[in-house]
Parts: sequence; structure tokens; C-alpha cells
Amino acid sequence: MEKNKRVYCLYRVSTKGQVEKDDIPMQKQYCREFAESQGWTIIKEFAEKGVSGFKVAAADRDAIQEIRQDAEERKFDILLVFMFDRLGRRDDETPFVVEWFIRNGIEVWSAMEGQQKMDDHIDKLLNYIRYWQASGESLKTSARTKTRLSQIVQEGRFRGGIVPYGYRLEKQGRFNKKNHEVNEILVDPDEAAVVRIIFEKYVYEGFGAQRLSRWLYNNGYLNRKGTNFANTTIIKMLKNIMYVGILRSGETRSEIFPELQIVPLDLYERAQELMEARTMHHNEVPFNSKGKALLSGMVYCAHCGSKLVLTTSSGRRAKGEPKRETHIRYACHYKIRHPQDCDGQTGYSGEKLDGIIDKIVIQLFERMKTAPRSQLIQKQREKELQLANSSVANLEKLHASAERELESYKKEIIKTINGTGSFGADILGEMIEDTRSKLAALAQELEQAKEKAADLKSSAVAVQKEYDKIMSWADLYAGSSIEGKKMILRQLIERVNIGRNFEIEVEFKISVTQFFDFLHPEGDKSVYYRAS
Repeated sequence: MEKNKRVYCLYRVSTKGQVEKDDIPMQKQYCREFAESQGWTIIKEFAEKGVSGFKVAAADRDAIQEIRQDAEERKFDILLVFMFDRLGRRDDETPFVVEWFIRNGIEVWSAMEGQQKMDDHIDKLLNYIRYWQASGESLKTSARTKTRLSQIVQEGRFRGGIVPYGYRLEKQGRFNKKNHEVNEILVDPDEAAVVRIIFEKYVYEGFGAQRLSRWLYNNGYLNRKGTNFANTTIIKMLKNIMYVGILRSGETRSEIFPELQIVPLDLYERAQELMEARTMHHNEVPFNSKGKALLSGMVYCAHCGSKLVLTTSSGRRAKGEPKRETHIRYACHYKIRHPQDCDGQTGYSGEKLDGIIDKIVIQLFERMKTAPRSQLIQKQREKELQLANSSVANLEKLHASAERELESYKKEIIKTINGTGSFGADILGEMIEDTRSKLAALAQELEQAKEKAADLKSSAVAVQKEYDKIMSWADLYAGSSIEGKKMILRQLIERVNIGRNFEIEVEFKISVTQFFDFLHPEGDKSVYYRAS
């Protein structure tokens, strides 16, 4: 055997736990002893800690990319690993990474398994089979882990990690297989009360994360470390579905466990809707619910179309007199600047306009409560949804069939190596590639069909949710704080047009015209008011 060959060594462990168990030093020691026995010289060593050879592609592994660069520059002769699966566990990638090194004049060795060659088709098939098996083992391990974690959350038990604010761990007399008493997750009453405050102020009073952070701190509510709740922490809390009593592991969701529920489902869902609206449609939900004016940013001059701005006045007072009460006024600045171009009033009393709109909305909600519930899903929509679901089911069958076909071809590889197969290696490779292409096309078509079915279903459900949302406003509005009313009005009203003598037109932004049929048969979404 040729001596004095230059060697690069690659060591890899998938998890931090393996690092703690000194897995890399073990690989390093074995590879060094093996290189010494062969008379080779190790000139460089690479250690990848906590890198999955199955989940992380070679293109995203810095060590692999650096080794490939050095291989092109012929800086070494041999790439040595403890076992070949240290190079990776992806059957659709790692065999070709190995083949690339060999084609570029680099020998690929395993201290445990010897040299991988590419002299003929049998070598190529063996190379492929090795990583096919490694990939399969990774898939099985991943599937077992996911299945067990899914079972844990479906049983209503915490899967581990940091305990969310609002809960605590406590021993309740349950023992695991090793006879160790384990912790159960329970609601912490004191922390749960703070969680409810956060959700209620966010949904009902229009508080944003920053305002909530300040409010909680000023009112003595601190986190477990004794400091203020950061904005990002509050956002994460608002997104955490566990507060509904639903445990989660990946895509798996448990049923609602009442003993773990801190906030009701409808309150959580409303918080998600508001968060999305604030992110995607800034004009629909006010970021600032402070101030006494109900209609800030929604009032327009019926004469010139300009948006009215808020002004305040308290009147003049003599020296020594107590400060007079401040009054809100909606003013048309265009009228002030161009009086000849606008024949409307310069301004309107905020208290009067807000009071009129407040009465209109209360009366509107009272009338809506008596309106009959509309038929929300028409027969044609049901038929379209049925056809879409049928298409999904058919494509799922075709996809499953293609997967079975691919597995049968992979099994045929063993027969080909033993000389009992029905196909040659080249033909078998082409058949595997064709089936993979067919699988990819079917997967894309299936995804599109599922999206179409989901859209049809959600459009019908959306109408139902819109109805429920409006009726919840009807129940809440009269007893809400000024902040709460502003939140509801901002989502209910598109704009308020006001003219001389308080002639008012209220334009609503609700798209479901069935809810307004009782106002005007022709479906007009406006309400008109004229002062008597």
C-alpha cells in the first residue's frame, strides 16, 4: 500500500447529546489509529457537531463545501470517516457526493468499512444501497420520535422543553418505565390571570405588544425573572395555542383539555385575526386605541371629501380660574385653507358626532340580533366542495401507488446485485428516476387540489365566522370601554361622511350583505342620519 498519503478526516454527530457523550473524540481516536496503521498522514480534521446527515443537505454543510474546494485544488489524497454514514444519510444526495470525490481523484475510506470504489455498476449499486439503508433508518427513527411525541400530547401530557408562562410542573404520583416519578403540567392560577389580561386587553381594548408591556410593568405584573414582559414575549404568548388547552408537537394537535385551558378558543382565534390584520392590512385595525375620540381617522367632509382631523379646545379663562374642560372637535383643514372651495362647516363637535354614531351602532346591533340566520352554504357550493374532495382522494391513491412502485424498484436493486433481478442496473436506475419524477408531479398536483378544496371549505366557513364575529360585537359593544368601542368601530365602519347641520352617512365595510338586507332591500351598506 502506498505510504505518505495526505488525509482529511471528517467527524460528525447529529445531536448535542452525542457531543456530551464524547462521540467525536471516539471517532477521532479510531480514525487516527487507522491512518497510522496504513502509514498515512492526517493533515486536517473537520468536526461537525449537532449536524443531521439526513435533514441537512451537503450544500448547507460548511465542512463538506470546504473539503470539496480543497479536493478540486488537490490538497489531499484521502477522505477518511469513521463510518460512511458520517458523510450523510440522504439516499438522493450522499451517494453522488461520494462518487464526486472519487471521480475527482480522492479516495473515500471508512475506518470501519474500508474503501468505497466506483470501478463498475456493482460498486455504484452498493454505494447507493448503503445510503438508501441509512436514509431508511433515519426515516424510521424520525417516525418513531414523532409518533411518540404525538402520543404524549394526545394523552394530555407535556412533551418537554421550557414550561410556558401560565403553567407549572408538579409531581402527581405518576411513574415512568424506569420507576422515576415524573412531572405533570398544571395551570398556575396567578400566572394564568396575567395571560387572560394580556389576551383581553389585546382583543377588547386594542392594546399592542409595546403598550401591553408598559401597562403590565406599570401595574406591577412581572415575568418569572422579576423583569418586564418584552414585546416579543407577549407576541409569542398571544400565538401560543396551548393557552386554549391544546397541546402541540409538530403538526400534531391534541383535543382541548379543559383542565389546561386558560383562555377560551374564540378569544384566542380573535387575537390571531387581529394580529394578522395588523400585519397585513394596517388600515383595518387601529394600532392606537388611546384618546377619547371614537372616530379618529374615519371622519370625512361630505362637501369636499377631505379627511377631518382632531383638534381640542378648552376656551379662554381668566387668570386664577380653574382649567376648563377640554372639548374634542373634528375639523376640515381644507375648508380652513381653501374656504372658497368647500361649502361645508369648518368643524363639528366631537362629543356630538361620537354620541350620534354610538347610538346608531347600538340600534344597528339591536336590530341585527333579531335578524334571521342566513343560509350560509348553498347547494352549488356543497357540490363543488364534494368534487374537490373527490379529486383529492383520487390523487392520494395515485400518489400512494407511485410510492409503492418506487419501493418495489428499490427492492429490485438487491436482486440485481445477486444476479436474479429482472432488470439491468442502467434500466433500473432509469425506472427509479422516472418514478421519482412522477411522484414529484403527483405531489404538486395533490397539493394544488388540497388548496382548492381548502379554499372552497374556508370560504363557506368564513361567512359563518363573519356572522359569529359581528354578533359577538353586538353583545360586547354597549358595555365596552372607549378603547373597546374604538376597536369594534374600526372594523365595522369604512368611513363617516358628515355635512352641514350634522347630515351623516355611515359606510360599513362588512362584505356579507345578507347581514344588512334588513336595512335596505337593495343591499346598500350605508346608514343615513339627519339632525332634527
